[in-house]
Amino acid sequence: MERRDEILHVAGTLFSQRGYHATSMRELARHLNLQGGSLYAHIQSKEEILLEVVRQAAERFLAVLQGLPEGSPVERMRALVRGHLRVIAEELPRATVFFHEWKHLSPPLLQEAKALRRRYEEGVQGVVQEGVEKGVFRVENVRLATLFVLSALNWTYQWYRPDGPLSLEELSEAYARLVLRALGVEEGGEDGEA
Repeated sequence: MERRDEILHVAGTLFSQRGYHATSMRELARHLNLQGGSLYAHIQSKEEILLEVVRQAAERFLAVLQGLPEGSPVERMRALVRGHLRVIAEELPRATVFFHEWKHLSPPLLQEAKALRRRYEEGVQGVVQEGVEKGVFRVENVRLATLFVLSALNWTYQWYRPDGPLSLEELSEAYARLVLRALGVEEGGEDGEA
């Protein structure tokens, strides 16, 4: 692992555990076994680190959208749920920062973070919209349905643990069924069970 990647990994963990403001550069340097001044040879500021952690998480979420299969809206939503939860499971500290600590960025960095989040939200909304247009999802308000889906998925960063009672696969299947029911897909609907 390159030094910059190591810095981002450790910073993501600290930011997710302690919060952005409560994590000092001195503490970050100590966790990396670096002198405080040496840290600045790799990064310019703590805020730069925060933005980079947000960018990395956003890239993982956006990759989920890009990797969605061609096919029915139900298949695409199932894949979206699986992919979203996989990112949270594999990138729990960065996902936590993406969902929670990004608000501490100052303009214009905050605008970049908002734009990354909006791109993902719009992609999810596109999947919901497609399902509605094809008559597979039955929701009155696509925007509200999108926010519901994202809220349900995003909140898992608060409680998901790899050693929990459900495997990631089991959790993904259960969530996909719940999301599809919320989108109006009936049991045994298009492409199998909701």
